[in-house]
Amino acid sequence: MRSTREAIPLTLSEDVVIARQAVRRRAIELGFSLVDQTKVVTAASELARNTVQHGGGGIMTIDVVLEGPRSGLSLTFADNGPGIPDIERAMQDGYTTGGGLGLGLSGARRLSHNFSITSTPGQGTTIVIIRWK
Repeated sequence: MRSTREAIPLTLSEDVVIARQAVRRRAIELGFSLVDQTKVVTAASELARNTVQHGGGGIMTIDVVLEGPRSGLSLTFADNGPGIPDIERAMQDGYTTGGGLGLGLSGARRLSHNFSITSTPGQGTTIVIIRWK
């Protein structure tokens, strides 16, 4: 298993596919079950897509995290886009600015064990999720 940080640029819609593949590869390396692989890859896909579409592009970093006997994947999505003016509203199911189902942020939160978001209007957004094995 590689223990180094992996960074994936998120500029084009095609980068979302590359991000999904990288997250799946790392989840397999850690021995995630198929269900847990699917959950973390789905969350990563939603957040990567948001980074490209709403954040104007950014970067995803993948880190292996160890806490006592458990291991997991920490994924950070960072952009320098317009930011999210009302995080509480953006986290509600059904809220959308892009014509989708409005399940991206709230869905990613449900698929993760840990979820944090910081955003400053005009400066960008950073989201960190962890899925434990």
